[in-house]
Amino acid sequence: MRRTLVALGLFTLAACRPAPPPSGFTLLFLGRSPTAQAGTPALSWAPDPDRSRLVAFDGDLALVRVIADPRLATPTAVAPLGPGRLLVTERTGEGIVFALAGPGTPVREWESPFPASLYATDGERIVAARSPYFVQFVAETGSEPLLWWLDTLGHPTHGIGVIHVPEVAYLVQLVNAGAVALDAGRDDAIYFAPLVRDEILKFDATGTTLWRAQRGLFRQETDPHFMPPVAGRPRDLRVVHALVNIALALGPDGRLYALGAQDSGATRLRLDVLDPATGRIVTTRLIGAAQTAVAVDARGTLRILDPDSLLAQAPGAGEREAFGPPFALPTLAGDTTRLADYRGKVTLVNFWASWCDPCREEFPHMAALYRDFARGDFDIAAISDDVDDGKMRAFVREFRPPFPILVGGGRMKGTYHYRGLPYSVLLDRRGRIIERIFGFGGAAEFRALRQTIAKEIAAP
Repeated sequence: MRRTLVALGLFTLAACRPAPPPSGFTLLFLGRSPTAQAGTPALSWAPDPDRSRLVAFDGDLALVRVIADPRLATPTAVAPLGPGRLLVTERTGEGIVFALAGPGTPVREWESPFPASLYATDGERIVAARSPYFVQFVAETGSEPLLWWLDTLGHPTHGIGVIHVPEVAYLVQLVNAGAVALDAGRDDAIYFAPLVRDEILKFDATGTTLWRAQRGLFRQETDPHFMPPVAGRPRDLRVVHALVNIALALGPDGRLYALGAQDSGATRLRLDVLDPATGRIVTTRLIGAAQTAVAVDARGTLRILDPDSLLAQAPGAGEREAFGPPFALPTLAGDTTRLADYRGKVTLVNFWASWCDPCREEFPHMAALYRDFARGDFDIAAISDDVDDGKMRAFVREFRPPFPILVGGGRMKGTYHYRGLPYSVLLDRRGRIIERIFGFGGAAEFRALRQTIAKEIAAP
């Protein structure tokens, strides 16, 4: 369920004197994610994780570009990396470098140096922190660094800082996760804001602490700890912690902006503006919403906006990307099925494998979806990416799907470059992409999918 978001008005951090009209805004945060200035002309790029895409805004905060790609499953942060390139943080911690020329092309990707990472750059240098967007409960020792410097291929070169090891070692990732930002213009500074501690730190390039800022949110801060198990649900993992810092960004006015939480569950946000030289909090704005969009211009004029309204500005409305490359794959009976065979129907192209546990959960929902619509209107192309033919056929015997199975033979990920399985692409009657679906989102996802399919079938 989408949260109701509050759009707040315009206010300024500049001195109380008449100001000239704004010359253009830089978007700093969208939702709960940091954005990046990149490209020519420079645009504010932001992740749109709900739609598996990147979006770009001009100085009037109009949405002017969109990049969608199978490698973009759930992008959570972006950072500039050299001329015309963008480093994207995936929710699960992979880094993807996109060239922004033309339609936007992935040119490099790497695995996370932490169980899940968040990447920041100053245009050239790259640093990785433990991600505040996807915390894995993995124990670490005190010998691990707080941050990693990376080279341009994503390889860790040396660590920065020392982690805090809590009493329960499996909470190390949570305790040491946090937002990060780089600034080459100020002592080669690194700014780090822990997810669950009330502090913002400035380091130099060697990891020496230059200042530490606190908001005074808690009388006493304690480490996160596990809750007792719920009766009847002993395997549920529950942790008590207070979310404090969510994202950091440097504004065009030279100040450091910290998006954080006003309450322990981060249902109400706050924005703190800091002097990067001293760490002094210049001003604080209580936002009151669980999601926000924040923009600022070079004079410090700040705008707090509704992110849904910004994202509703769809450039090229009605334009859809053709799905490709076209496939011609054998069925279990040995016949050949082609993508062109589905033209004229709304089609769900689903990639799966027998070893994929979420695929096993998803198959009964797909069977029900298949039976809900007439074959002249809707179809499913379920493509197995199994290498082992015996395991694939055993899976099919177990689930007995009503739709045909196509045999991908382990070549599909290399062809379609998806992040993981299951991966589905919903196509319109002309074979163009309506939406991409990453992973299995349960019954709620399929209810929404039914509505989308029914609306598409009814469309002229």
